[in-house]
Amino acid sequence: MSLVRRPDGTFILLDSYELHESAQEELMALTYGGSLIKAVLNVHPFHTIHCKFIEEMLPHARLIGTRRHYQEKPDLQWDPALIEDPATQQEFADVFDFSIPAGVDFIPEDESVHVSSVMVKHRESGIVHVDDTLMFLDLPSLVDKLVPGPRLRFHPKLADGLEKRAGAADDYVAWAKSLGSDWVDAKMVCAAHNGIFRLNGETFADAMDEALDHASDTLDKHRNKYG
Repeated sequence: MSLVRRPDGTFILLDSYELHESAQEELMALTYGGSLIKAVLNVHPFHTIHCKFIEEMLPHARLIGTRRHYQEKPDLQWDPALIEDPATQQEFADVFDFSIPAGVDFIPEDESVHVSSVMVKHRESGIVHVDDTLMFLDLPSLVDKLVPGPRLRFHPKLADGLEKRAGAADDYVAWAKSLGSDWVDAKMVCAAHNGIFRLNGETFADAMDEALDHASDTLDKHRNKYG
């Protein structure tokens, strides 16, 4: 979960998470008892567990999610806006850039495939907030010396997430390369479950190219099967 201050002094939460007591106290102290948090943007369709906690903690804030959030948690007071819609993203374009991968199913039938999400870049800080689409591989120091290479990876179920059609792999590559170029000034990637990837001595474009190289076998297999 990321806390972001807008230019007007209000705040936005990216994603929902059930905080332990000390972290919740810190969040409330930063946001005038939570009253300055105006919206919560849930950007991964399959991350729904903690939404109820956040709604109860911040009942006044707009709770925005994907269409799957609405379907899975219909008892929550969801805002009618959907975060995957360009019109909703435009509401927050004063501080964020958004991106959804091409060539993959946004909400696949197989609920173990968490390949797609709405990626968010906080423009001022250059921090990318991402759930699962990109993952940070933190290798032990000894292993890292023996197996050097990129640490930013695409979700391991990319093969299952690619759309079953010709050109899907190429669409995914084009999206990844375009994102690397568009967000080339990114300084850090906050990845769900994994940690923080700091872009020290390389650009986001470099990291995305390396991640594509690592996924090249997966992408080639898809091309061989579907075209």
